[in-house]
Amino acid sequence: MSDALTLRRPLDGLRESATRLRERARTFMRAHPREAIGAGVLAFVTAVAIGSLTVINPATTAPAHAAPPAPPPLILQQVAPQQALKVNSEIPLASGPNPAASPFEFKGSATSRTQALNCLASAVYYEAGNQDTDGERAVAQVVLNRVRHPAFPNSVCGVVYQGSTRATGCQFTFTCDGSLAREPDADGWRRAWKVAEDALSGSVYAPVGWATHYHADYVLPTWASSMAKNAIVGAHLFYRWPGSWGQPAAFSDAYAGHEPSAAALRTAALATPHVSPSTQQGQVAEAIKDIPGAQQLKLTPSMRGDKRVAVRFNLIAREASKDVAPVDYDKKFDVSDNLKYALSSEPVAENQQPLGRSSAPASSGGGAAAAGSPQH
Repeated sequence: MSDALTLRRPLDGLRESATRLRERARTFMRAHPREAIGAGVLAFVTAVAIGSLTVINPATTAPAHAAPPAPPPLILQQVAPQQALKVNSEIPLASGPNPAASPFEFKGSATSRTQALNCLASAVYYEAGNQDTDGERAVAQVVLNRVRHPAFPNSVCGVVYQGSTRATGCQFTFTCDGSLAREPDADGWRRAWKVAEDALSGSVYAPVGWATHYHADYVLPTWASSMAKNAIVGAHLFYRWPGSWGQPAAFSDAYAGHEPSAAALRTAALATPHVSPSTQQGQVAEAIKDIPGAQQLKLTPSMRGDKRVAVRFNLIAREASKDVAPVDYDKKFDVSDNLKYALSSEPVAENQQPLGRSSAPASSGGGAAAAGSPQH
């Protein structure tokens, strides 16, 4: 009983307070009707505003959970290089800030670092080896920007060789246009390796910011007008995604910490039959018209959509090759006696001198040095 009385008394107090408030409200409305209506309207508007904020707020965070955009393939518009240069020059640089990327933090084993260096140096060498150091550093920065963006693989080799084992769709053209079959020169490779080494150690090339795409200024990709152009370095134009996917906050992916085999990726890329781009209509037909047995393939719509072509050689080509009379190399060209001897299967002639030595007797003035001078 005492507990019931204890609970009832506070409730009675609340009821009395509520009654007094209602009476005061009625008295206020009778004395000040306009002010009462205004206060009610203000309370209603405030409630609606608070409710709208509650509804809008989840929508503003939705892009963080949305799927990242798919990297566009390098599909080139069919325009001449001069026209591409003109169009590219007319695309303005994006307005607003272009913040520098943050230093890349490599966290992996020594073996993984070697693989990453190999892949990054390959991209630097084959994509920008004919440019100065700034041009090479810009390419390395794009690769490392991609590693940290959710739209791309989160390893260096994964980014560089993305799409290289598909007939179409490689992200870096050197992995599918046969460039890998060309061995790099020693000086150029050392320079590219140094740029890659610096980039993996935290060096940042600030002018390209958080760019994830680039192309040469003499070609015109179909995606160029839909991207934010944020830098020009040498012969390359650099772009980032417009909107939130091109902002620094989007580059939130952590580095994988390990790398696939660079040699295996290179071998797989070289072994994949890629189709070659055609820059002008009818160019392929003109190029193969005099080659016996060469036929232009009809591609499926998915492959034909990027304006690429493929050529095959039928049995006519094999038969035509039988009718071609081969000409010996040493008869076709005016070569030295030494080379003729080296290429032939004939026995050594009695008067055949050792390779690299003159058959003429050495003069008394030349001594041994004259006798040993090579022929040209």
